[in-house]
Amino acid sequence: MTAASRVNVWLLTGALLGGLAVALGAFGAHGLESRLKEPDGSITAQAQRKIANWETASRYQMYHALAILGIGCLLIQRRSALLPAAAATMAAGTLIFSGCLYALVLTDQRFLGAIVPIGGILMLVGWVLLVVASLAKPVLDQR
Repeated sequence: MTAASRVNVWLLTGALLGGLAVALGAFGAHGLESRLKEPDGSITAQAQRKIANWETASRYQMYHALAILGIGCLLIQRRSALLPAAAATMAAGTLIFSGCLYALVLTDQRFLGAIVPIGGILMLVGWVLLVVASLAKPVLDQR
């Protein structure tokens, strides 16, 4: 894969995750709450936890979308095997963490809650890889 195609992949991935985070966040703020309201208009404690989980999922998705976009921009300036690894790990972590939280809220499948931490660990690994990449001596592209 060429350096230019790597950049495109991570810029595209970050942009898609970011746009999806906005859309899902808007659904959580408007559509989800109305679906979880009781007939009298009240919201139960369980519904409030679901809304909070949805907000956490969309917020972490946006944080990592922005990080992936940043990595895509860094790849324009420097080559590093660690940068794409960081982006890939963050993307996988985001899909697992946020995806399982969204699914848990919508389906009440409790086993999904046990999978969420795997996504969180992958997100952390992505940040560690980004730190290590930032400490490594840069290899500039000779274009």
